[in-house]
Amino acid sequence: MFFLRSRAVLPAIALVIAATGMWPESAADTGAPQLSSTQIVQQLQLRNKERTEGLKQYKALRHYQVEYQGFSTTVTATMDVEITYSATTGKSFEIVSQSGSKFLCEKVLKRAVDSEKEASQDRESTALTTANYRFQLAGSESVGGRPAYILDVEPLTASKFLYRGKIWVDAADFAVAKIETQPAKNPSFWISRTLIHGTSVKTDGFWLPQTVRSETKVRVGGTAVMTIDYGTYQIRPNAPR
Repeated sequence: MFFLRSRAVLPAIALVIAATGMWPESAADTGAPQLSSTQIVQQLQLRNKERTEGLKQYKALRHYQVEYQGFSTTVTATMDVEITYSATTGKSFEIVSQSGSKFLCEKVLKRAVDSEKEASQDRESTALTTANYRFQLAGSESVGGRPAYILDVEPLTASKFLYRGKIWVDAADFAVAKIETQPAKNPSFWISRTLIHGTSVKTDGFWLPQTVRSETKVRVGGTAVMTIDYGTYQIRPNAPR
């Protein structure tokens, strides 16, 4: 089996955790105010800071799945993980159940969870800010019936936790509603390309991840797809933003 012969591929897939777009419309077509990329990013950073300060605690049950297809073989694994977030202690992860390939559970899904733990310990170096990214306005369109700005983002450093591509910023709340990106740094020689699609959902006044799908092409053949369904959030906020 390919996964057993090429273990170097698996850690690379696990790093892709971290959402179909149409042709860009004008700001007038979507009802979004005419703002520059600098103004949009300033508001994005300000509102993200406000939301972070207001969000005190939440819980959610996530569903992780990975599927590899190649060499006439399909291998899958799934895992349910309970996430608890506290503003004072950060995130904690508890694996509730897992099924499918034990090897994929250990080498892909658990490593995806560990990768998020690592990234959450240094928020500033992974945040969507001008300290980490270069931004350029690419247009606007409606996302989920709401006007949004489209920004091209380019990382300033080749970090495994940063990405390049497009983000959709909600024009009213200045929150990221959707992403279509690639990792800033190729995690392995065995990976030829990884595409990441993600969406966010507004819950009790807070914008939080909803789904992430990453599709990885392996150089020697085959495709690995990882999906994360972030589930339903139970939020205990200080004040909605």
